[in-house]
Amino acid sequence: MPEATLAKATHHDTRRSNERLVLRTIYEAGPLSRADVARSTDLTRTTVSDLVEGLLDHGLVVEAGTGPSTGGKAPILLRVPADARQLIGIDVDRDRLSGVVVDLRGEIQHRETRELDGRDGVDALRELDALVLSLTEVATRPLIGVGVGTPGLVDPVDGTVRWAVGLDWRDEPVAKRLADITGLPTVVVNDSQAAAMAEWTFGQHDTGSAMVVVKVGEGIGAGIVLGGRLYAGEDDGAGEIGHTRVTDDGIACRCGSTGCLETIASQRAVLARARGLAATEPGWALAGQSVTHRALLEAFEAGDVVARRVVLESAPSLGRTLAAVIGTLGARDVVIVGPMAEFGETWLQAVRAEASRSALPLLVERATIHLGRTGDDVVELGAAAMLMTSELGLALTA
Repeated sequence: MPEATLAKATHHDTRRSNERLVLRTIYEAGPLSRADVARSTDLTRTTVSDLVEGLLDHGLVVEAGTGPSTGGKAPILLRVPADARQLIGIDVDRDRLSGVVVDLRGEIQHRETRELDGRDGVDALRELDALVLSLTEVATRPLIGVGVGTPGLVDPVDGTVRWAVGLDWRDEPVAKRLADITGLPTVVVNDSQAAAMAEWTFGQHDTGSAMVVVKVGEGIGAGIVLGGRLYAGEDDGAGEIGHTRVTDDGIACRCGSTGCLETIASQRAVLARARGLAATEPGWALAGQSVTHRALLEAFEAGDVVARRVVLESAPSLGRTLAAVIGTLGARDVVIVGPMAEFGETWLQAVRAEASRSALPLLVERATIHLGRTGDDVVELGAAAMLMTSELGLALTA
C-alpha cells in the first residue's frame, strides 16, 4: 500500500475509533457537555467538538439543554436519544420465526411471528426473507441493520450457517443473503450465544465469573461468556450440548445419532411424550387433545400429576449435562432460558438436584443455576446487541 494511502487509512481508522469512543461515552453517561466528554475520553476539546458535530449531523447525538454554569456560559449537554436509530432482531427456531424492531435502549417497538409449520431448507429461508423485509417496512427510524440468532454452527466472520440440524441448513450464507435483500449490515450468530449476550447485558451477574446461558426450547444449546467476552470455541461450536449423547438406548435424533440430550429434555421431546400420553391415557385431563406448550404448562401449574411427570422427566438428563459444564468450566453462573424455563422453580429444582448429584459437590454448591431475566425476547435482544456493538461500538443497555 502506498505511504500516502496508508496514512489516509490510519487517519480514518483513528477518527472512527475516536468517534465510537465519544458516542459510547455520551450513550453510557449522558447528558454530558463537550468538556465532560473530553475529560472522560482524554481527547482534546477541539477533537471532541469536531466529532460531536458529525454525530449531531447524523442524528446520533442531540443537544439536551444546558448544565449548571461554573462562572461562564452554561454548557450545552449532549445525549444519545433512544430513537436515534432502530435495529432488527430475529430469533430463528425450528418451528417459528420471531422478529422485533428495537430502539437503542432495547425497547421493543414492533414484534412479528411467523410459523414454519414443519418447513425447512429453502422454504424456511424464504420465510426468513419475508419476515425481515416486513420488519424493515414497519421501522419508523433509520435502521442500523439486522441481527439474527439461529440454531446450529455459525461462522462468526461471515455469518454462514455451517449446519443447523433441525432446519436442514448446510453452508447457507444467511448473513450475505439478508444483506443483499435489505442493503443493511447483517450479523448472524448462534441463538444460544445471542441469548448469552442478552443475559450478560441485561441480567444481574458477577462480572468476574464465567457465565453459561442454556437455551432449552425446540433444541438445546449453551452460550458461554468468559471475562465479558463470548467464547465460541475453536470451531465455533462451544456450547453445542444438545447433541451430547446422554443415554445408550434413546430414540433417534435428527443429527443422525441416538439418545441426544435434545431427544429427552427439549421442548419438542417433552411435547412429543405428552402427545403420546394424550393418545394412550383416556383418563388424563389432556386426553384426546393436540397438546400445546401452553396447555401442558397450565396443567403443570395446576398440579396435574401426569403433566408434572412428563415435564420433570426431562430434568435429570439436563441436570447431568449442566454438572459436566460446571465441572469443565468452573462456572458459577448458569442461566436457563427458553420455553422450558416457563415451567419455573419446580422444574428448576429437579434440574439442580440432579446437577448436585452428578458433579463434585463443592463446585455445584458454589454455582448458581437460575432462570433467565430477559424474557421471551432473549435471542432477539442478544442478536440486536451484538449488531449494535459491531456497527456502532455500543453495548446495548436499558
